[in-house]
Amino acid sequence: MNRRNYIKTFLLGSVIPAASCYGITNLSKIRFSNQKILAYKSEWHLWQNMKWVGPQYWGNRLQDWELINGKVVCTVKGKNRNLHLLTVQNPNGNAEYQTKVTINVLDSRIENSGKSCFGVRIGTKGRFDDYRSAAVFGKGLDIGLNLKGDLVVGDKIYKTKFTKIPNKFTLNINVKSKGIDKQLLKVDVKDSSNKTLYTINNFEASYENLKGGFALLSDIDVKRNNNYKPVVEFEHWSINSESLYSNEDNIFGPICFSQYTLHQNKLKITTQLSPVEEVKGHKVLLQFKTGDEWVTQEEQVITHAGRAVNFSIANWNTTTNIPYRIRLQIPLVEGLHQYDYEGTILREPKNKETLKAAVFSCNFDYGFPDSDVNENVSKLNPDICLFLGDQFYEGTGGFGAQFTGGFDKICLDYLRKWFMFGWSYRELFRHRPCAIIPDDHDVYHGNIWGEEGKLADNSNGYGASSQDSGGYKMSPEWVNMVQFTQTSHLPDPYNPTPVKNNIGVYYTHWNYAGISFAILEDRKFKSAPAHILPKEAKVNNGWIMADDFDIKQYRDLKADLLGERQEQFLETWGKDWSHGAEMKAVLSQTNFATVATLPKEAKTGAVIPKLYIPEIGEYIEGDKATVDMDSNGWPANKRDKAVEIIRKAFAFHIAGDQHLGSFVQYGVEEFGDSGFAFAGPALNNIWPRRFWPPVDSSNHSYINPAYTGNHLDGFGNKMTVKAVANPHNMHLEPKVLHNRAVGYGIVTFNKKDRTIKTECYKRFVNPDEKDAQYPGWPQTITQEDNYGRKAQAYLPEIKIEGLKKPVVEIINESTNETEYSLRLNTNIFKLKVFDNLNSYTIKVGEPDLNIWKTKSGITPNTSKIKFVF
Repeated sequence: MNRRNYIKTFLLGSVIPAASCYGITNLSKIRFSNQKILAYKSEWHLWQNMKWVGPQYWGNRLQDWELINGKVVCTVKGKNRNLHLLTVQNPNGNAEYQTKVTINVLDSRIENSGKSCFGVRIGTKGRFDDYRSAAVFGKGLDIGLNLKGDLVVGDKIYKTKFTKIPNKFTLNINVKSKGIDKQLLKVDVKDSSNKTLYTINNFEASYENLKGGFALLSDIDVKRNNNYKPVVEFEHWSINSESLYSNEDNIFGPICFSQYTLHQNKLKITTQLSPVEEVKGHKVLLQFKTGDEWVTQEEQVITHAGRAVNFSIANWNTTTNIPYRIRLQIPLVEGLHQYDYEGTILREPKNKETLKAAVFSCNFDYGFPDSDVNENVSKLNPDICLFLGDQFYEGTGGFGAQFTGGFDKICLDYLRKWFMFGWSYRELFRHRPCAIIPDDHDVYHGNIWGEEGKLADNSNGYGASSQDSGGYKMSPEWVNMVQFTQTSHLPDPYNPTPVKNNIGVYYTHWNYAGISFAILEDRKFKSAPAHILPKEAKVNNGWIMADDFDIKQYRDLKADLLGERQEQFLETWGKDWSHGAEMKAVLSQTNFATVATLPKEAKTGAVIPKLYIPEIGEYIEGDKATVDMDSNGWPANKRDKAVEIIRKAFAFHIAGDQHLGSFVQYGVEEFGDSGFAFAGPALNNIWPRRFWPPVDSSNHSYINPAYTGNHLDGFGNKMTVKAVANPHNMHLEPKVLHNRAVGYGIVTFNKKDRTIKTECYKRFVNPDEKDAQYPGWPQTITQEDNYGRKAQAYLPEIKIEGLKKPVVEIINESTNETEYSLRLNTNIFKLKVFDNLNSYTIKVGEPDLNIWKTKSGITPNTSKIKFVF
């Protein structure tokens, strides 16, 4: 075969069959299309050097494993560094096989180390019966040499003649059957001339201990450090068996996932790739299918630190479904390999009566790989997906967050967590438009007050003091890297001018299928409370530590919430009903009220993960409203301003962050005078907030809770609580998932009826079943309910002829400010006003045709008005 003409193509990430990761189905047993009797051999020698080990492997951590001169190198001294083989599993633990690997120890001068092992890990199992869970969290039977040169097999250590570990050795493991439920292991350690240095025979292991996957291991028990220097390298890894199989569909990367939006006939796609940027001659192609042919639209190379590429196509045909393909061409020693990732750009459902949005946020790794979410949400078949922050947490995947060690290593640390997010949820947005907003944890903050892009003070570390100093504790280049990977597929920013330190912005307007979304960056412009409140408040991590400090006395602070730029954006967006926009919604990181309580004695939310989880029907007594300035309930005056702007567009509010599903109506001057807001529940809840206000709970029940009604939050903000998904003891395992009110939301905009239906689903219940939703849901409101302020008077009836679904704007002539604007679904309408003494200007028209007519001096006493077009 002529190697120069050799091309091998792989189709990546084909739709995963619906499967639960909670013991119902084992994904390692699903795919059989590419299976054959196993003769696995590593092919690292075919690849160029890169900061990634290849699509068959998952590295823990990503930044700790590199491919150098055809060998896999672990580049850091640390605990439990492992490289998991994705394509081979021993699903029942009863397979006979031989596995062998050559190990070169590059740095054995490691002092003060305890437990150590260079070798392999077999029978790797994660939290759930899924190869992806095993790849990230897998524990198993460790076999290899420690730094003293002794042989480690699980918990046993066999003394050898070595005084220290050899510089190079080959580890050979043979597994044979021994009766029922047991296998015998023979372990040989050989030198470079194949001379046996040490052998053990007849090590017994149960099927259960051998059940699972395979990994390479560099495990050195030393204090945490990020000093990078090659420690150990592996080569010539093989597994041979007549009872094991290879599942090539289980690869991940080099094309990981893609997300897209379509806005005003402009398509934007961002594709996430593995770290293959150093491979010379690689190409990333965007292709669309026309008839039976794939046509290349654009070609790029990977240059971004986030290993993502963004494509933007104007004048997109929105009327038909169009398959797309991302193709990565990558030259290997044996020839050109092509990896393909396929999806669909759906036709924009402009003429469909409804638009259904799936709402997600707060995604820790408790349920990774979260297959049940894809399975259940797919049954509801949303039109779009909204991921509204905390796509992961600093601790996602174990190992915590890396803050030092060099810019690129910190980027790779981020990418491993981001990859896990995509591995879990890419099937939801492979064929659907998707909006993604990063929140505080996405940029390695517990809380963030961005102060328009300033740099935080990290002189005392990266914890609460850094956050309280305001701004970003990570470098601007790193923050921009995160934002590019998560938001570059969004419509172009409303005003792309960077904030301080050249940190980019992404707040924008997304108009899709008649629904106009304002996408906000809540916290980028927000003031740090430690800078605003008096010192006697004793602010720590956004909480007031002083016993006698009443935050309600400080409503009129000179502080920012959204900032002037985003306030101006919202004012403009609220009046923009172009491109057929019929209804409006705001998407943000968190909501404009603090729907949460804590025990009276608690000063901060640090107690939340350990709070008592009540039984169904039980009411928690002794709580108080929280004063958490991480929420958008603070600063209260700017919260009121944001709510007032939003309600003028009759906009619904959808938010993430709260870890507590809630449905409330905002109030400014009076309860219920503003719009409604839905904060979705957490996908994986690391911070199970609760809402148990001090009320008469004598008639409380799970179905008819006592906590609904009018409440003031900890900052004195008015809110009318309609529904809350509180944590309850469900008596199911794992408790960390089942007891924390996890789930997702569905918001359905009905353009015909002008209603908004909100549903809040329990994560582990089939959505088609009875009681699949949390008590209080579904909730349905009308579009006009989003400006609940009571009318002081009504202007005369307006009749509009010659326009279908006209836009109307009401301007108060005494202030020259817009009272509100709305696209009507009727041609006869009565407009409410809030002062019966003023006169008003009424503006009616169609922005897409730029046709407008205006009548001024209108009062409640004016006779009926007709607009004829």
